[in-house]
Amino acid sequence: MMGMAAGMSTMDLIPVVSTFAMFAAGRAFEQVRNSVGYPYMNIKICATHGGISVGEDGATHQCNEDLALMRTIPGMTVLNPCDDVEAKAALKAALLYQGPVYIRFGRLPVEVIHEEKDFRFTIGKGEILRQGEDMTIFATGLCVQESLHAAEALEKKGIRVQVINLPTIKPLDKELICSAASQTGKVVTVEEHTVQGGMGSAVCEVLAGCCPVPVRMIGVQDVFGESGAAKELLHKHGLDAEGIGAQIESFLKEMV
Repeated sequence: MMGMAAGMSTMDLIPVVSTFAMFAAGRAFEQVRNSVGYPYMNIKICATHGGISVGEDGATHQCNEDLALMRTIPGMTVLNPCDDVEAKAALKAALLYQGPVYIRFGRLPVEVIHEEKDFRFTIGKGEILRQGEDMTIFATGLCVQESLHAAEALEKKGIRVQVINLPTIKPLDKELICSAASQTGKVVTVEEHTVQGGMGSAVCEVLAGCCPVPVRMIGVQDVFGESGAAKELLHKHGLDAEGIGAQIESFLKEMV
């Protein structure tokens, strides 16, 4: 499929290819690297079923490494929208963009956060969804809704958390990341992905150069997934609102 897309791209077509993230980023990594990335083909890879919320399909199909893999490919743009509105807008933006793009989609239904009529998606830009001065959460994909719910619960305990959606993993919105971290002085990253090499790692790379602050990375902690109900797996890995809130409270206590 990747080879066919590469050939079509040489004929001034804009191929859109789609399969599970485990296959698009995992099984086909060498083809994506050498046939899409290296010649800088104008191909859009729409990878579905990313993360552990694939659920019952288990570890072999729960791709928790795709963002890390794709962002290592030179010139590859990596997107991870958080809801239906952002997903459609991200695809439209990708089709207008000249160059290879990887877009991650999940399986589990999520809440709609954005108003479709007023929404505009810009590659490389994040957005502030909630203001707060005690800490900044950088979240992506499915974890954006859970982070917003966690922030709501924490506010009832007197903890005001800023929530920022990062739908573009590469290139990152460095200006927003540095500005937010400098304002709150503490950062938590939340992603349905391994903490090795994903969005959290990318944010830390930016902060190391502009605003070194304490960071807690919430994600899959260097383990494979397992078969189970999607929401139960998210809870087990601390990626639901309850788990995110608990880890933030623990992190704040460590900072005292």
